[in-house]
Amino acid sequence: MNVEWRLFGPWHLSILAAIAAAAGALRAALPRWPRAAAWSISAVLAAGETTWYVYRIKVEGFQFPDGIPLQLCDLTVWLTAFTLVFRRQAVFEFTFFAGLAGAAMALFFPDLWAPLCSYPSIYFFWSHGLIVASLAALAWSGGMRPKPGCVRRSMLVLNAYGAVVACFNLVFDTNYMYLCTKPAGASPLDYMGPWPWYILSAELFAVALFALLWLPFRPR
Repeated sequence: MNVEWRLFGPWHLSILAAIAAAAGALRAALPRWPRAAAWSISAVLAAGETTWYVYRIKVEGFQFPDGIPLQLCDLTVWLTAFTLVFRRQAVFEFTFFAGLAGAAMALFFPDLWAPLCSYPSIYFFWSHGLIVASLAALAWSGGMRPKPGCVRRSMLVLNAYGAVVACFNLVFDTNYMYLCTKPAGASPLDYMGPWPWYILSAELFAVALFALLWLPFRPR
């Protein structure tokens, strides 16, 4: 089926609304069945990600260095699955900020390379949407909450991971985390200047997003 894709068009807005509804449903489920719901969501995340790896290897073969899961959302999807089950505060805080902000930006400005009604695009919205819905539900339900100093700590971890990815990009001429080139589709990076200045602008933008996510949890 051919579907006309437009940024913030009817299909895009419907997907975003479905993710918001999923977050609300998970928020209701987590306090009622904390262990069963957490393990189930974690298993779905892990199964979806593993299926995607198998699909890519089957269709494209093993691709190095471009097929390595080094994007930020590749990391946070596994950390989300881990956090739902094991509830480690340090892992939760980084995953909450980096995962929620990163996956939300990906959902608002998706860099799609396949038709909407194809497995790669369905997987894209499924995985990113489940990251957002799971982390939002976990925080809203009171299962876990960020603590003072969380923005600073999360930014330090994010920059450390970004430094590792930047070194990989430099050695293998890749573009993970869009550190070398902006995405082909529309994104907030379009308004942040040329390379390398948009990286500094994105850093400040990330601090602002993390601070906004922290606001509802700040002690009065």
